[in-house]
Amino acid sequence: MSATLGAFLKQLQPDWSIQIFERLGGTALESSNPWNNAGTGHSALCELNYTPERADGTIDIASAVKVNEQFQVSRQFWSYLVDKNLLPDPQAFINPVPHMSFVWGEKNVEYLRKRHEALAGHPLFAGMEYSEDPAVIRSWVPAMIPGRTKSQPIAATRFEKGTDVDFGALTRDLLGYLTSNGAKLHLEQKVTGLRRQKDGTWRLHVRHEVGGTPVTVDARFVFVGAGGGALTLLQKSGIEEARGFGGFPVSGEFLRTDNPEVVARHHAKVYGKAAVGSPPMSVPHLDTRIVDGQASLMFGPYAGFNTKFLKTGSWFDLFETIRFHNLIPMLAAGLSNLDLVRYLIGQLIARPSTKFTALQEFMPTADPKDWYKITAGQRVQVIKKDAKKRGVLQFGTEVITSADGSIAGLLGASPGASTAVPIMLDVLERCFPDRIESWTPQLKAMVPTWGRKLSDDPALAEKTVAATQKALAIAR
Repeated sequence: MSATLGAFLKQLQPDWSIQIFERLGGTALESSNPWNNAGTGHSALCELNYTPERADGTIDIASAVKVNEQFQVSRQFWSYLVDKNLLPDPQAFINPVPHMSFVWGEKNVEYLRKRHEALAGHPLFAGMEYSEDPAVIRSWVPAMIPGRTKSQPIAATRFEKGTDVDFGALTRDLLGYLTSNGAKLHLEQKVTGLRRQKDGTWRLHVRHEVGGTPVTVDARFVFVGAGGGALTLLQKSGIEEARGFGGFPVSGEFLRTDNPEVVARHHAKVYGKAAVGSPPMSVPHLDTRIVDGQASLMFGPYAGFNTKFLKTGSWFDLFETIRFHNLIPMLAAGLSNLDLVRYLIGQLIARPSTKFTALQEFMPTADPKDWYKITAGQRVQVIKKDAKKRGVLQFGTEVITSADGSIAGLLGASPGASTAVPIMLDVLERCFPDRIESWTPQLKAMVPTWGRKLSDDPALAEKTVAATQKALAIAR
């Protein structure tokens, strides 16, 4: 998020001074690290939690369309940077990987059939295939059918032109562009506090993580893109807009294999359906990941709980964010999400053999000796006040900006990095309203469909998707 905003500002105002402070000794080591997230390139092609079934049995595709629209905006900006040679080879961060949904059981098959019917006619989902034929599905994902009971009803959809995104590589490339054009990147520098000055500017207190004298930095605008650490800094800023917000941390694990023989038999991102009563974050998926040119498979997530807000954070992170103004929302959110609590407890006490069975529901012939456990990044779900001044647990993202637009920050998790570009466009509009008009020509050069909906114009949608596929070298 921070690197994306920096790239926008460098294009729009190359004369502005940009400084980036990173607590760790390298960049993209937390949420943006490729092994700390699914790297799906969220476009709702396969994620079933974006297409819930209504009470009357119809499928609600509104969220899926919104997420796909957002990802197309991100692809346009990346294409622009590649075309201008501001990003290196796009295959360093984005590669073609089909996106699939896979379900079993008569009720789930019926749901997927209706989902396909609801999406197939939409311009952003044109080309999505559907099959209940095991032979066809096996041709798509050879490792998922052998060993499966022949009488078991199954169904799958496939969108061949899906992608796998290494957001760690993309982040480093964006920061490389910034630092080669005058921005300063400070590693092992932790922002410990920030306060608004009388003239409206901000004074940041920065401490070197491995010693050194604390320093202060003055800025006219601050963006807090600290992942799980953003809530703490926004609270320290004292802005009214951060009041009432809390965070609920969720840790996670994946199973991973690098065995070339296993990896060669599965080339897709395959999402299943979460168990009844399970939260959206529990949706199981078997993903092809391409990191540093090497393909691997990753299955999960297996959720857990600890009180850290960052993978490299403190066990006191959760407690340090509790305030009088967010105590009631946090308690209310906890009481209204007991199913999540039960799910997390179940995940924590589950045996390794039980967890591996979940993988074998996707890949029946999976062998434990080929797979090993990796720890995913921390997710901090947003807790905020609802209309009744109580609390609600939110599974999306939330942009917080001060009334004068001098500071902004991002809270939340999914769909995350895939929507970094439209979210940062929103930040630009909210924080620099007096400059948007003069920036508009450049913004439209970077994101040609900015301000328009591709879903309203099938011809424009087809043209835009084809153009970004070519620019990013992901056309098959």
